[in-house]
Amino acid sequence: MFKVAIVGVEATGKSTLAENLAKHYQTIWVREYAREYLTRLDRKYTFDDVLTIAQGQQRLITKAIAQNPSLPIIFVDTELLVTHIWCEYVFGRHHSWIAENLSKQNFDLYLLCNTDLPWEYDVLREQPSLEKRKEIHKLYEFYLRKLHFPYELIEGKAEQRLLSAVQAIEKHFKFSDKNFQNGDKV
Repeated sequence: MFKVAIVGVEATGKSTLAENLAKHYQTIWVREYAREYLTRLDRKYTFDDVLTIAQGQQRLITKAIAQNPSLPIIFVDTELLVTHIWCEYVFGRHHSWIAENLSKQNFDLYLLCNTDLPWEYDVLREQPSLEKRKEIHKLYEFYLRKLHFPYELIEGKAEQRLLSAVQAIEKHFKFSDKNFQNGDKV
């Protein structure tokens, strides 16, 4: 099974891309746990909430892989790199659990969504400034290189973004479309 992580700054189309790729390849995608968690939270999130989110995301990923071992590919909407950078940028420090487990991740490919989409308001989003979003994007590039994680930059709007991602996937993996099963979010 190929495991593809979709990462990047907020409002770069990660969730939409994960869902669209799952439909394209007729497989599953693992949703972003942070959105679910923060929507239920009745206060401002804390440093420790980000750890809880990271651990919740890891549980979803582990469960999806365990329940679908015969799938040729799955997509994951955010993972530990996202929470690691989130902690660094918002709180100026890292959780040791996230840092330790980040280095052990084994995704076959990371799709790094660029900041070329316009920021759209969402109650959970915090960074409308394109300058700050580009600054955070540079952190993604830094860590992907530092950790030697294979990645491709994904750009474009709507269909072009999906096409960019499909081309990146086809560049890295060889598999037959007939192996894919019905796709949905888990």
